[in-house]
Amino acid sequence: MENGEQPLLLSIQDEYHNPNHNKQDYHVGRTGIQYFFREFCVESNKLWYLAAPAILTSICQYSLGAITQVFAGQLGTTELAMVSVENSIIAGFCYGIMWGMGSALETLCGIAFGAGHLEMLGIYMQRSWVILNVTALGLVFLYIFATPVLKIMGETDEIATEAGMFSLWMIPQLFAYAMNYPLTKFLQAQGKFMAMAVISGVTLVLHAVFSWLLMLKLGWGMVGAAVVLNSSWWFIVLAELVYIFSGACGRAWTGFSWMAFQNLWGFLKLSLASGAMLALEMWYMMSLTLFAGYLKDAQILSDASSICVNIMGWTIMAGTGFNSAISVRVSNELGAANPRAAKFSAVVVGVMSSLIGILLLLVLVATAKLYPSLFSTDTQVKQIVYELTPLLGLAILVYNLQLSLAGMGGHWGRVASLCRICEPRVLLFCWDSNVSAYGFQVQHGHSVEKEEEITVEKMSWGGPPMVGKERAEVGEKVLARGIWGGILIGSILEAFILMWIIYRTNWDKEVIYLEDVLNLFLLLLLETGYNTGVKEQMPSTN
Repeated sequence: MENGEQPLLLSIQDEYHNPNHNKQDYHVGRTGIQYFFREFCVESNKLWYLAAPAILTSICQYSLGAITQVFAGQLGTTELAMVSVENSIIAGFCYGIMWGMGSALETLCGIAFGAGHLEMLGIYMQRSWVILNVTALGLVFLYIFATPVLKIMGETDEIATEAGMFSLWMIPQLFAYAMNYPLTKFLQAQGKFMAMAVISGVTLVLHAVFSWLLMLKLGWGMVGAAVVLNSSWWFIVLAELVYIFSGACGRAWTGFSWMAFQNLWGFLKLSLASGAMLALEMWYMMSLTLFAGYLKDAQILSDASSICVNIMGWTIMAGTGFNSAISVRVSNELGAANPRAAKFSAVVVGVMSSLIGILLLLVLVATAKLYPSLFSTDTQVKQIVYELTPLLGLAILVYNLQLSLAGMGGHWGRVASLCRICEPRVLLFCWDSNVSAYGFQVQHGHSVEKEEEITVEKMSWGGPPMVGKERAEVGEKVLARGIWGGILIGSILEAFILMWIIYRTNWDKEVIYLEDVLNLFLLLLLETGYNTGVKEQMPSTN
């Protein structure tokens, strides 16, 4: 290029193709029902081998904040609000950015590992460290000015002040995020899921013990909460670093290199593209609690919405685990020039995640009258959660499916992120549609809540319905159904678009496209004289 920069994704000379490219795909020429079921079982075993520890890791890390909230609730309602608001809004916003941008490594490291170029994994991880830590420096200002930000978002002065103070104490966690997500993707690409699961499991046990000790037993209160939560995340980072530096990753880690500072702009663009979808995923779920808080009877709706969000957070861990597993499987197969094997993995993960979602749906419906009592003693809240159970179960089913499908390629992030951007509009449309339908039912004597009498003065397509002279009071149950109905419709939309992308993808071209990415980087290594042993695998550039 004229400016001397070399983009990350660029076609190169034909002689630098993946050595696996001429190898016949294992699935070529193999057909029949018997073969399909046999290979389905084989692929399922491979996915579960990766997904099971990934699910355990996700549950353990998700539980760190949840356990802190449980102990904070023992201290008082104000303390619980401090942790909940900071964890769901301030930390949740930054978590989405870090998790999303770190996901660029899922594709790049997985492909490099599948192609046998292990030396590239460490360079990619270091490059991601540079980008995420610089991003974290920019996000520090959100923690510093958390109090005015929360007030602008509608939180009360007391909660905003307390949560803002707690946010200042949680700044170390932000940089732990910046270090942890590249480490996670680096280990995932090599199938080191069990090591991560053990580290996360030990961390969870220690976190629970020290949270009880410092927050309750020694009386440190919220200072103890911040100390333990920060320490737990940094314990994970340090434990993973020790595991890597011990030599467990072989050629994947050859030490620190100045190569990490080269071509950062190209890597940043890929990180932004692949991270947009996951970041919006986190922010979208975070916005639900805020949205419920702006409505009439916000306390009841917020409590019911929080219960549903927590249940969804636990139950979609299966989809999160399959997201990591399918990312590794597809990237490895494409890197090894097995396009049909990659496509078959996509089919298997779609079926498996759907079956798990159906199972979770049935469990929720079967226990619909029981599980709300575990979270609240308020009769209205329990009734709303009970009536939301069918929508919640369907949302969990679809979410697990679309999370699994979303793990099949960071370069699809642009399209998937557009789906996510559209979802809030779908949510608002569904919410307004429910309000309109409710007013219509009342007008015709089919009131959902017999106590209220509401008449419709005007309904406008594409805008909020006018009930009475103003936007009048509407039943809490109908509003809650509108919110979660919007989630369901948006998730279905995204799942169908992702399935359409997978169906239309030319997997053979994906192999060639990804070969170019790998070989370009190998050429950069050769040009800089980086000693990785690649020269033995590559033809001479002369």
